[in-house]
Amino acid sequence: MSPNLEGTLKSQVPTLLLRRLFGPAGRRRVFVQTESGCVLGMDLDRGDNAHTVKRRLQLALNVPTGGTSLTFGDRVLENDLSSVRHDSPLLLTRNSIHRSCSTPCLCPVSEDFEQKDCSGLVEILGSSSGSVRRLVDDVAAGIMGGLDPVPIDSGLGGSYYFRNDEGDRVAIVKPTDEEPFAPNNPKGFTGRALGQPGLKKSVRVGETGFREVAAYLLDHENFANVPATALVKITHSVFNINRPMNGGTPAHDHKPQVTSKIASFQQFIAHDFDASDHGTSSFPVAAVHRIGILDIRIFNTDRHGGNVLVRKLDGGTGRFGCQTELFPIDHGLCLPENLEDPYFEWIHWAQASIPFSEEELEYISKLDPMRDAAMLRGELPMIREACLRVLILCTIFLKEAAAFGLCLAEIGEMMTREFRGMEEEPSKLEVVCMEARRKVDEWEPFSPSVEQGEDMDFQFSMDVLGGYSDVIRSPRFNCSGLKGSFRNPLTKLVESMNEDGDDEEDRKEPSMHSSDRFSSADFSTPSLHRTTSSKTSSNSSMHAPNRSADEQLPSSLCFVRLSDMSAEEWHVFVEKFQELLKEALEECKAAAGQRMKQRLGTSCKF
Repeated sequence: MSPNLEGTLKSQVPTLLLRRLFGPAGRRRVFVQTESGCVLGMDLDRGDNAHTVKRRLQLALNVPTGGTSLTFGDRVLENDLSSVRHDSPLLLTRNSIHRSCSTPCLCPVSEDFEQKDCSGLVEILGSSSGSVRRLVDDVAAGIMGGLDPVPIDSGLGGSYYFRNDEGDRVAIVKPTDEEPFAPNNPKGFTGRALGQPGLKKSVRVGETGFREVAAYLLDHENFANVPATALVKITHSVFNINRPMNGGTPAHDHKPQVTSKIASFQQFIAHDFDASDHGTSSFPVAAVHRIGILDIRIFNTDRHGGNVLVRKLDGGTGRFGCQTELFPIDHGLCLPENLEDPYFEWIHWAQASIPFSEEELEYISKLDPMRDAAMLRGELPMIREACLRVLILCTIFLKEAAAFGLCLAEIGEMMTREFRGMEEEPSKLEVVCMEARRKVDEWEPFSPSVEQGEDMDFQFSMDVLGGYSDVIRSPRFNCSGLKGSFRNPLTKLVESMNEDGDDEEDRKEPSMHSSDRFSSADFSTPSLHRTTSSKTSSNSSMHAPNRSADEQLPSSLCFVRLSDMSAEEWHVFVEKFQELLKEALEECKAAAGQRMKQRLGTSCKF
């Protein structure tokens, strides 16, 4: 154990014990993180505001706070910190960033940092299950016993095996500031600050950690076997801090420094191999279905074979009577802020073409997207409202598609984009969303004067036309597989721009009803106000943290945005989406009957 870490243990453990025994009455514990990854734990008094928090951060970490904003998810915090909950992570961001990608992101820490931050070795952010708390205790015992974590070589981000006092690997820790493109990535993939668009443009740098937790929380009854996961603040000298190679102390000469990080903390699963190492024919059908159901709900953009762990059960059988058990991991790229192109490797597995069982259909029918969204708001208050909209939309889609009789592979195909030549075409799900969005834009009752009079909790700067501007580039898209109301939204948009005729406005849409339709009143979300283009341009730098991640990069792959709709528009959008979805499902089912697609692995028998 390093001397620095040993000194930290002696100074922090008594403080942690006192806090657990007595608790600071009337105080909230928060963890403030800078763009460069520095983390400071502090207790908020009732009279504290954003200025006092910045002042403490400046004194403790010696970081400049001028021209910065204190953000909490979608919200920019000012004087009122009442919305900040206990054990919440806050992010200090600069209002305008003028750093080239070659400029290193340093993590300045003052010499008396350990004395100013009285956090424990491992602190859980938010509530957690008993299994997670036991894992945290095991890891803390291992650290105190002098067992250093082991860095993991694979993957693009920084991750570490943490051990218990017996030397066994019990948890995998992934610091948020060591993600791909994050400032302290140990593998050279740097260049962006926390909060900027990341590996996927709709998933910001530093926000994959709480998505890992969200996937675990949404896996009700451990249906898909997601390992226990939590968000933690953890302190150790093993973590990476990037330093300049030219000038200052060279990276290879500096001594290990005790550093606190916000990280995802997941149970380590002992396994024999992953799904990319062997054939998939031996995988239980139910296990594949359950992972696929979760992936559909959370719109997973990164489900490849390498993040499905396989454990062989020699001499016994698992939960489905088979000799293999599957564990899905790595959910940091789920729940994007807008629909992108998901990746479901199981779409080519034979198991995905087998109809759902009665047990699976019952599980799907009991899913409640509004209840799940409310649960995540309570457990992960930093989650962005746009992510919850994706969850609600995909859960409704899954429920309707499964009730309509589609199998897992067919549902996945409806969500997946196709390439035709050099063009990327929107998925069938996106086509439905585009048409629903067009109907929202044509809906008259929206009044800017009413919107401006409401309280503004979130603000997504986006023109209505911007939702379509990035798909006009695709002239080959013609929605040939859809009829009636599923006429090409792009054609309709161009016509509305070039012609004054309103004959299309008189076209009547077929009325459709769903016995399991969700009322718009159920979708109570914080108000998301749309601003005018002039207001957007004047305040773009001030509200940069509030804009959806894909709006901060040139639009190229986002066919329809969900983040820029107000709460009222979102309610109408969901109603229109449900109306249009039934016809899309009918078209998909008819097309599937006319042409039997040959998928990989269809020769497997069960």
